[in-house]
Amino acid sequence: MKAVAIIAEYNPFHNGHLYQLKAAKEKTGADVVIALLSGNWVQRGEPAAFDKWQRTQLALAGGVDLVVELPFNYAVQPAHLFAEGGVKLAEALHATWLSFGAETPDLDYQKLIANQPDKNQFKQFDQTFATQYSDYLTKTTGITVNRSNDILFFSYANAKAQQGANIELVPIQRVGSDHQDTNLTTGAISSASAIRTAIQTLNKSELKKQLPMATYQLIDDVQMVTWKDFWPLLRYELVATPIAELKRIYQMTEGIEYRLKQVANQATSFEEFLRGVKTKRYTYTRIQRLCVYVLMHVYDSEMKIPSDYLRILGFNAVGQAYLNQEKKKLELPLITKVTDDLSKQELALDYRAGMLRQLVTNQQQDFYHHPLIKLS
Repeated sequence: MKAVAIIAEYNPFHNGHLYQLKAAKEKTGADVVIALLSGNWVQRGEPAAFDKWQRTQLALAGGVDLVVELPFNYAVQPAHLFAEGGVKLAEALHATWLSFGAETPDLDYQKLIANQPDKNQFKQFDQTFATQYSDYLTKTTGITVNRSNDILFFSYANAKAQQGANIELVPIQRVGSDHQDTNLTTGAISSASAIRTAIQTLNKSELKKQLPMATYQLIDDVQMVTWKDFWPLLRYELVATPIAELKRIYQMTEGIEYRLKQVANQATSFEEFLRGVKTKRYTYTRIQRLCVYVLMHVYDSEMKIPSDYLRILGFNAVGQAYLNQEKKKLELPLITKVTDDLSKQELALDYRAGMLRQLVTNQQQDFYHHPLIKLS
């Protein structure tokens, strides 16, 4: 059996994901689809709209055969580190292919990789690092990489080259609305951002044609989680924590801790706080990730520890057969149950991310949870 891996958030699982999954399987001829799924916090520094177990259930219902958690220290990172972790785990699971959506599937990533700049040369503080990096590549190669999925495409290709990975990259043409579009389309495929916005603002019946039935039923039964739920906790942490302690937080640089604390003292909502902190140098995404690190008390040393494990969240009969085929050859341990020792060691960050969610939902995230099994 050969597997195609998809690095995903499924936040939530929608028709675009269903299209990508079917296209990846058709294009590769894979027997097995593996989803490497972000846990309770996602790459842009936002709480997942629905928890990792609910999204695992949706993935299995949508045709994924095996769901493995993408650990926190890969999942809540800039694109290049997110990609490094995803490629590493896909390779560790012996996936033959890695498939993903792309705005430009024929992107000449080899030319981009060959012309990468020295990352230390960007010193313009009135622009983000990502903007300066992208501008450099455009000037030197004539190729523009500034759309979300193309950035990830380049990041996956770069990670594959750096790791010497054997996995084959299989980009799928992105269809439907833009990744960051917050308005529903008239067709059947809207972005996850648009769907999350619609869940909060529209009659849910208007989403019926945009979602697989399992997702539609979930949004009807379960309350979506947003930053609004965590704002009181975040504000307390920023106001109460001394500057010297905030300075130790992962990626807290250039004195941004002073600005975070000052604005938190005055802001009355998370949206107001974000607007107050935002500068040309700091994107909303970077600020949101910083806020997650503050809430979880994440330090440099923790984020630099390799997450050398495979946490199984769910599988069906095909996924189980693949695990049985590969498990004796896997170099990383399979984890199906969280013990007290694991929660303090290998899974410490994932466990804290789950506990943070549990504070606002009262839903257990790690202890007493076994992988979900789809029988039919």
